[in-house]
Amino acid sequence: MIDEQTLRKLIEMGLRAMAEALQEQLSKPGQDLSFSERIGVIVDREWTYRENRKLTRLLRFAKLGVDASMEDVWCQPERGLAKATIRDLATCRWLDDKLNVIVIGKTGCGKTYLGAALAQAACRVGRRALCTRVPRLVHELAIARADGSYTRVLAKLAKTDVLVLDDFLIAPLKDTERRDLLEVLEDRYDKSSTVITTQLPTAKWHAALGDPTVADAICDRLVHNAHVISLTGPSIRQIQGAKKKKHQPTT
Repeated sequence: MIDEQTLRKLIEMGLRAMAEALQEQLSKPGQDLSFSERIGVIVDREWTYRENRKLTRLLRFAKLGVDASMEDVWCQPERGLAKATIRDLATCRWLDDKLNVIVIGKTGCGKTYLGAALAQAACRVGRRALCTRVPRLVHELAIARADGSYTRVLAKLAKTDVLVLDDFLIAPLKDTERRDLLEVLEDRYDKSSTVITTQLPTAKWHAALGDPTVADAICDRLVHNAHVISLTGPSIRQIQGAKKKKHQPTT
């Protein structure tokens, strides 16, 4: 009776994983474990369950777009990506230091994948991340400005520990779009980390942004406190496409 009451109370308190672990312990009385060890097993089950749920929520919020992880990032010398760099970024120390990461490279070289992998690594250490393309972000900010939710959207972005801005400067920005982007970066400066993926080297950003004053402000908030990674080599999409064709059955 006491066991049933305890299980019911655990479930009512939302401790379902702990209840399941307790049931397992009650069904295995012969285990060579002390009382404190059994309690440890039960608590660990609930802790693991909650951590997994938290990670699932964070990954859902992040909208990675691709199933990416730092362990699967290709570190071939021809890509200009050293294993030591990836190991260092995978520790997420750059988040503690409020540093940015800028990934530069041609189409298909893996910029988006690396950005998503950095966001996934942040989620795994309990940080909130969000991946979005810059054209989509400025469009959403324009809608938010029109429907009165602009301040709320900016606040949401400011609270995000890692904001991945994909396809930065893939197309010219309008004046309002430049200023909206500056608002986002101003709120995040020295408080959180931003990941930029772009085809343009940082030296060309100022000219591409157009407005000298806004360009100065945007570059200042992104570049001087950033890890800059330049990806080189052939397109990964082309390599993967060639491998698929090679393994296709001939008719």
